[in-house]
Amino acid sequence: MDFKNKKVLITGASRGIGKATALAFAAKGAQVGINFRNNREAAERTLAELPGEGHRLFQYDVSVKEDTKSLIEDFVQAYGKLDILVNNAGIGAFHAIDEVDFNTWTQAWEDILGTNLTAVANTCYWAVQAMIAQGGGRIVNVSSRGAFRGEPVQPAYGASKAALNSLSQSLAKQLAPHHIYVGVVAPGFTDTDMAAEALTPKERENLLRESPFQRMAKPEEVAHAILFLASEGAEYSSGTIIDVNGASYLR
Repeated sequence: MDFKNKKVLITGASRGIGKATALAFAAKGAQVGINFRNNREAAERTLAELPGEGHRLFQYDVSVKEDTKSLIEDFVQAYGKLDILVNNAGIGAFHAIDEVDFNTWTQAWEDILGTNLTAVANTCYWAVQAMIAQGGGRIVNVSSRGAFRGEPVQPAYGASKAALNSLSQSLAKQLAPHHIYVGVVAPGFTDTDMAAEALTPKERENLLRESPFQRMAKPEEVAHAILFLASEGAEYSSGTIIDVNGASYLR
């Protein structure tokens, strides 16, 4: 896969899957825009690690609808075009329906859908306007196996990712005539700093048993699937959802 001179914007790119994806695109010759919300130190570390030249930081909170427009406009002004958008930014929170109060319940739905679904829809809207004007582009959205298997203690997270899958496939149908191709990557638990912070040793042990590989996905493995969907020659895979969960959940 060659991405020489391609202009790539990745949301939530300072750590984890976003960072691995930024590194992978840069290694293939792309110029990468790293979007982050507030962790400038981590974003600057990622920027410093990217091979090649011309990479930039873009500090915007995509859960704020005005920021989605500003992010895309700033990126296009900086690079002249937007070839590939990777919507990776996302959040989760524990809010089991039989364990939390109503305010916690409703706040979880508002926050998680706002970041994992509405923010993606809004970022896609402005990206699509730019891509139509330039004659085409590619969008890859990062979902989750939780969209399919359910998330009992994070139901808003699972619902947001299921809706993201539907949004992505709707856009794939609508945008094909504009030469804009939309794909989805649905990872299982991935071995990132965020996962390490969120999991107890017992929870980690249980997760490792879910896959016959007896391990979590590596961020680089998720990035590999993202690059495939964004690559030349993958156009007829528009609308595809690629599972990267080590056969821990099969559908």
